[in-house]
Amino acid sequence: MSVRLAADLRRTQLIDAGLAVAAESGISAVTVRAVADHASVSLGAVHCCFENKEALVTAMGASLVHELGSAVSIALHHAAESSGLRCVGPRALREVLHRGMAALWTVVEATADRQLLTYEITAYSVRSAGAGPGIGTLQYRVMDTATERFLDAAAEASSMRWTEPMGSLTRSALATIDGVVLRWLVDRDTLAVIAELDDLAARIATKAVSV
Repeated sequence: MSVRLAADLRRTQLIDAGLAVAAESGISAVTVRAVADHASVSLGAVHCCFENKEALVTAMGASLVHELGSAVSIALHHAAESSGLRCVGPRALREVLHRGMAALWTVVEATADRQLLTYEITAYSVRSAGAGPGIGTLQYRVMDTATERFLDAAAEASSMRWTEPMGSLTRSALATIDGVVLRWLVDRDTLAVIAELDDLAARIATKAVSV
């Protein structure tokens, strides 16, 4: 095994250990010692890969963003591509949007602990001078891209076109979804979420016209 590969595997092991500690006890419990203990390695092994806690948390956040972003992208892609629409126009667009929201929510429910960690890590990175806001920026960039691709595919599948800039549509939709997910993590009121996402899909659909 090459030195580079060994180092990459060690980093992955430590990132996974950090995420496990954070999932169990919160981001405040993530320390170099706690991660070393969880991974059954020495403190020196952690410091060889990460200069400090901020560097470790930044790597944890990047891993989490790509993991969840990939799951969301796949779910939204299938919702748009395999919609089996029997018509086009506003009704078809609403159907694709509703399917997209349902697919998104399936991912959220299946990754509730991970979703909570994204909020914790984003807040930590914004507050920490060492970590900086980079993870939050990366998180929204990944989600923006997945959402824009879905909205483009939804409009194409239904022979519609958006009347507002894609950036504005995406930002508004994700701002609503952020609030819905955070509230659900507190009260676990899934029925309320279904209604809220249905309303969001209907609202987004009004921003398009037939081609």
